[in-house]
Amino acid sequence: MARREARWAYLFLAPWIVGFLIFYAGPMIASLWLSFTEYDVINPPEYTGLDNYRELMSDPAVARSLGNTVYYTALHVPLVMLISLGLALLLKRVGRLQGFFRTVFYLPVMTPAVAVGILFLLLLNTQDGLINRALGLVGIDGPSWTTDPHWVMPGIILMSLWSLGSTVIIYVAALQNVPRDLYEAAAIDGTGPWARFRSVTLPMISGALFFTLIVNTIASLQMFTEVYTMYFGNRETQNTFNSDAATFYVIHLFQEAFQFLHMGFASAMAWLLFVIILIITLIQVKLSNRFVYYEGEDK
Repeated sequence: MARREARWAYLFLAPWIVGFLIFYAGPMIASLWLSFTEYDVINPPEYTGLDNYRELMSDPAVARSLGNTVYYTALHVPLVMLISLGLALLLKRVGRLQGFFRTVFYLPVMTPAVAVGILFLLLLNTQDGLINRALGLVGIDGPSWTTDPHWVMPGIILMSLWSLGSTVIIYVAALQNVPRDLYEAAAIDGTGPWARFRSVTLPMISGALFFTLIVNTIASLQMFTEVYTMYFGNRETQNTFNSDAATFYVIHLFQEAFQFLHMGFASAMAWLLFVIILIITLIQVKLSNRFVYYEGEDK
């Protein structure tokens, strides 16, 4: 009976296993091999050893794009988490309208990434953009969001807040699972709202906070579609944009692979990003042992 159940389990798992081997494991192994070669798609790969990785360490364009990506991640992730938590706390108080507002906050997540890039290219337009018009109503001259190198990254971060709805929904669900008797006990002890938030709410939703920290960090380090649509997929923007401020790591990887046909070098870049994400995630998991509370654990 056990063997029969195991055979049926593997049978049902077979589509996923085959898909994983073909679309994930296979390409990963191939890219690892290509990272040690010089390959331009047209000619057969030529083994070059660690040359691509040595070039990675000395290429200023790689360092610049990685710096832009880390800078964006360091600002984007805390902002998304803080704003989402604030919105989730407000949603908890709206009563019957909570379902409506949850839908409103989540709808932007369903917007295609290319459409988001085009939308914010229009919103951030220096002359006719809605954001600069709104700033003009209060007497503020809006910056050149898409052409000034100092304002490109703030504009991208502003755009990235468009899709924080999924994080809001996760926090709302976590807040609803906090036992009310904990708040009642804290109130009996005479604690104020801030003390209850710090001592009850945050520990009880720390698992959700940790999950969104990891997910948003990984997504930020792989930022591509919206920025590429705004600054590299638009001919008008390319003609007026002469800065590397919007060159993210994955965009540079894409250019090396499909614009310059440096597939071996691009594969090495991909594996460097994989290692960076792996190290950051492992550090976050290690630190979570101190800050994340899981119900049922003995502390």
